[in-house]
Amino acid sequence: MAQRGNQADRMKFCCSICLDLLKDPVTIPCGHNYCISCIKTFWDGKDQRIHSCPQCRKTFIPRPDLVKNTMLAEIVEEKKKTGLGAAPVDHCYAGPEDVACDSCTRRKLKALKSCLVCLASYCEQHLQPHYDSPTFKRHKLVEASFKLQETICSRHNDVMKIFCRTDQQCICMLCSMDEHKGHDTISVAAERTEKQKELGIRRKKIQQRVQNREEDVKELQQEVEAINRSADKAVEDSEKIFAELIRDIQKRSSDVKQLIRSQQETELNQVKDLQEKLQQEIKELKRKDADLEKLSRTEDHTKFLHKYPSLSGVCGSTGSPCTNINRLWYFKDVMAAVTAARDKLQIILSEKWPQPEPKTRVEFLQYSRQITLDPNTANNFLVLSDRNRKITFNDKNKPYSQHPDRFNNVSQVLSKDGLTGRCYWEVERSGRVAVAVAYKSISRSGDFNTYVFGYNERSWVLHCITGYTFIHKNISAAISGPRSSRIGVYLDHSAGILSFYSVSETMTLLHRVQTTFTQPLYAGLWLYSNGDTAEFCKLK
Repeated sequence: MAQRGNQADRMKFCCSICLDLLKDPVTIPCGHNYCISCIKTFWDGKDQRIHSCPQCRKTFIPRPDLVKNTMLAEIVEEKKKTGLGAAPVDHCYAGPEDVACDSCTRRKLKALKSCLVCLASYCEQHLQPHYDSPTFKRHKLVEASFKLQETICSRHNDVMKIFCRTDQQCICMLCSMDEHKGHDTISVAAERTEKQKELGIRRKKIQQRVQNREEDVKELQQEVEAINRSADKAVEDSEKIFAELIRDIQKRSSDVKQLIRSQQETELNQVKDLQEKLQQEIKELKRKDADLEKLSRTEDHTKFLHKYPSLSGVCGSTGSPCTNINRLWYFKDVMAAVTAARDKLQIILSEKWPQPEPKTRVEFLQYSRQITLDPNTANNFLVLSDRNRKITFNDKNKPYSQHPDRFNNVSQVLSKDGLTGRCYWEVERSGRVAVAVAYKSISRSGDFNTYVFGYNERSWVLHCITGYTFIHKNISAAISGPRSSRIGVYLDHSAGILSFYSVSETMTLLHRVQTTFTQPLYAGLWLYSNGDTAEFCKLK
């Protein structure tokens, strides 16, 4: 506050010409004070008969005599002793990008306002007369501007106060009576008023549109949140389901293991019982054999014949105690059941999961493929260039060597590599061009319908001539859509999806095919006449 007060106090004792403290101050008849050298210089550059005050513009005839104001000079000297002499550090001098005051004769200050009548810009000090003097009451002040000359007619050097509605430009009064005579004219102020109303209406429309778009953004944000919630829930539920499946499989695995082990124990117990019986029978047989051997060595015939009847019978069963039942049948049946369950589960898990089709070009570009053409398939009228990515129709082209893959009777060509999975590519065309996909097994000659794109079951084609036409199996369909020199092709081989798009600032679906592809597909092109070109685009 003190600094502002000092600056305001200092301005009271400043010369409005040099904007510095008064030096040898003089007072002219209107009461304003100036440095004697400043006012002399100012008057010396004017008409010698009329002299005016730089501030209030009051004129004096003849030129007033200048007498030093001794009292004011003493006051200024006293102020200098109190530290008022030095200009403040933050004095607002005009820089290269600032509008400078046109009245400052030394170092120019920043202009605060511009006058559309004076066609000059003024700093705060030199602007004061426009506020104080009735002379400037009708002057129009605006924000300081470099473009004051734009308000002056370059032809008549007059202020342009009229707007010509016929030519939609500002003009001066002389223009309205000359080259714009008879035109629909109105004052600049009136036109500004009407345009201001229109501007207000437009602003309201824009603001309403902004409000609508903000509501749309909110709705989209809610949709984003809903999608995220739905996706999170789907992930959570799928994890639960798979966890339950894993638990069920683990439990079933444990049950099967327990059943196998239980049956194993049963079968082993039966085998062990048989083993024990056999061992006992072997023991009895060995004992009997020993008794018979002993009997055979008896020399007393009577004794031999007496004991023989009791030893001649064979103890135990003469047949095998083992049954004819295959004891491994149970385990084989269990393994067959487990294997069948595994096969069923693998079939379920190998089924195609639904995948969303791309919607934006950025999403399509994730599947972009760089396509090159196979020269061995190119018809003789097609000239390959740009590393076999571009073809041009030229019926004067030198014939290619014979090759079984070459299209002999129609100006077609196929890509070098087959396409499977999810693929996207774009074709930049000029002239009449057909964009196609085909199996490599498509015929190269013979009956017309067997080798021309779209006239058989082995190819699909989009003709781009005056409009769009899709053909497959010799069945054509007219397609409506925006004209574009670039065609996008999307292929999801496993899902059986083939889509054609018109590509410009946006992508517009032209035609979509849903079928089952049994072989890899090859990108194809078909040109009609001289000068037609087509090129597979390099996609990032």
